Amino acid sequence: MDGILTGTTAEAAAQEWLGRFEDALDAGDAATIAPLFAAECHWRDLLAFTWDLRTASGAGPIAARLAQYAPAVRPRTMGLAARRTPPRRMTRAGTEAIEAIFAFETATGPCSGVVRLVNEGGQTRAWTLMTALDEIRGHEDPANGSRWQDVDWKRNFGGENWLDRRRKAVAYADRDPAVLVVGGSQSGMTIAARLSLLGVDTLVVERDARIGQSWRKRYHALTLHNETRVNHLPYMPFPRSWPVFIPKDMLANWFELYAEAMELNVWTGTELTGGSWDEAAGCWDVTLRRADGTERRMRPRHIVMANGVSSIPVMPDLPGLKEFRGTVRHSGAYGSGLDWVGKRALVVGTGTSGHDVAQDLAVSGAAEVTLVQRRPTLVVSLKEAQAPYALYDEEIPFEDKDLLAVSFPFPVYARAHQQMTIRNAEADRVLLDGLKARGFRLTSGPDGTGWQIMYQSRGGGYYFDAGCSQMIVDGKVGLMQFDDIDRFGPDGAVMKDGTTKPADLIVLATGYEGQAAAARRILGDEVATRVGRVWGYDAEGELHGMWRPTGQPGLWFHAGGLAQCRIFSKVLALQIKARELGLVA
Repeated sequence: MDGILTGTTAEAAAQEWLGRFEDALDAGDAATIAPLFAAECHWRDLLAFTWDLRTASGAGPIAARLAQYAPAVRPRTMGLAARRTPPRRMTRAGTEAIEAIFAFETATGPCSGVVRLVNEGGQTRAWTLMTALDEIRGHEDPANGSRWQDVDWKRNFGGENWLDRRRKAVAYADRDPAVLVVGGSQSGMTIAARLSLLGVDTLVVERDARIGQSWRKRYHALTLHNETRVNHLPYMPFPRSWPVFIPKDMLANWFELYAEAMELNVWTGTELTGGSWDEAAGCWDVTLRRADGTERRMRPRHIVMANGVSSIPVMPDLPGLKEFRGTVRHSGAYGSGLDWVGKRALVVGTGTSGHDVAQDLAVSGAAEVTLVQRRPTLVVSLKEAQAPYALYDEEIPFEDKDLLAVSFPFPVYARAHQQMTIRNAEADRVLLDGLKARGFRLTSGPDGTGWQIMYQSRGGGYYFDAGCSQMIVDGKVGLMQFDDIDRFGPDGAVMKDGTTKPADLIVLATGYEGQAAAARRILGDEVATRVGRVWGYDAEGELHGMWRPTGQPGLWFHAGGLAQCRIFSKVLALQIKARELGLVA
């Protein structure tokens, strides 16, 4: 690529390229489409052409895929999006480009796109392209304003009021839901809100007694590590008065308020205990156990596993641990450091939870706290960890920020994170050098791509430093390597040199099983085998099984941080709605 285009306005360059792109798609000829793309180029599609989350790289593969889908999709009226951020000259992942948001129509409905244009050999060519379905025509999201067009000006005196209707809707006495959502936290709330506004009858079941209880039960000091401004839920942004980082109980309470305000149908104290897929009927046959011990069979057409990537604690059977006479807790349920004043603790695991637990114990008055490192860990200061969200500092509409956030195909996304990780490490150099001097083993993630790709690859392995790293450097929190432990014994960790590291408490900050494991436990091996892998990147750089069809009809997975849940709940809801309408098999 020769660099950014000069001698023309960003708007003119984008309009000219979009015109040529529409003409090439109309011709349906891959040989005509390919020259519109640069030597390095990538296209990410979110339902607009493929009804899936797909990424293609290279002019030839992109052109072939576009030519394959364009005749049925019938893309048309491509142009710069009105009332959106105008085309700009930006540097993304180290490449200067013209970045433009555009709009177009398909046979299904209105779509949005983002294209980044570069100058290659004197020609305007696309470096990255993203296309996304916005709505299904005739089934638009009423939150966009159409609900005001058909106002019922009468009052139903002597009949049902709003509360009567809500009670009837939640009871499900005379019907089964179209969608059963398993889990009452951010994943469950966001997909239920999206589906409900699309007119899809949706029931959320939460096994705990309260919505958001999985957050309340986490360790006492837990506070989110990314900023509130990034984490809004669909339709209801957090109040501007909220703190920069949200405490866990504050967030859990918001989920309860959200469910009430969004009129979501939720059964708390209810557990999905099992189910099977009825191929002939095209629906599930599931059993729900209520808090009072009664059971209810239902036949939803869809199940959304929204129980999170951190749903089932991993409790490894470490050698000799059963002989330990003290207390063993998982980090998610260890409680508060105030419960362990004057006690000695070993915290196994050096991810964010392990560090937070160790710091909480140390500052609360534990006699001795030692972190046990099992594998190299990425450490980034809390301030530097916000780097992936720099896009949300730009002075553009929030919906444009979300659109741009998902517009980076994986190769570009990974490159951007490599560059961020280098900058983060330089900014944190003094701290990281201090950790290495203490024997802490550091990593920068796979191919140096940093913490966010570690999260999406394996769900952890990093720490956002909120103070514990300096405590390790200063010796206020001890450090030992798991490889130096021979086994655990009645009094603590028995080291390979024969000494014993005494402890009253062992906290296992060892992570959680993924959603595929939860599906296997509830729905059985046959279903889990059909589903395959969930979470982690596939060959195209999309996440396995997340927000997209799996090998099991009618089974979907929704999880991630709050921003991911906000953005991809729409992607998932559109796919379910399309199947309810018969638009997709």
